[in-house]
Amino acid sequence: MAVVAVEESLNSKGFRWGVDLFNHGYYWEAHEAWEPLWHAAKRSTQHRPFFKGLILLAAAGVKIREGKRGAAERHAARAAALFRQVTSLPSRPFEAALGMTPAALAVHAEAAVTSPAVLREPMRDQPDPVFDFILAPRYEGV
Repeated sequence: MAVVAVEESLNSKGFRWGVDLFNHGYYWEAHEAWEPLWHAAKRSTQHRPFFKGLILLAAAGVKIREGKRGAAERHAARAAALFRQVTSLPSRPFEAALGMTPAALAVHAEAAVTSPAVLREPMRDQPDPVFDFILAPRYEGV
């Protein structure tokens, strides 16, 4: 398996697809979209923790929706810790990919379990997002 540069991963269709799924409340599917990027980052101390954090944040979304607060808190706390690891690196690529710094995303992750969004009755075949924030990437040339 090849190691992929962080900027290439963050501009990939897989990453963008995961962001779109996450923002629309498809947390399990977002996790699945980001997992190959996490595997491709096997030897990278730069973005492996970032992708693992996103995967854990998506898992927290699943657990919030299931009403499993303890599991959601564990996943969100682990995600926040990983995002804080990334803050020691140049944050520009990550900030462009998220629309916020990794440190801000860590704060959002922790806040999500202390004050999760109020779940409404979802529309048929459409999940309701549980987070009160979205990931808003800024893609160059788009």
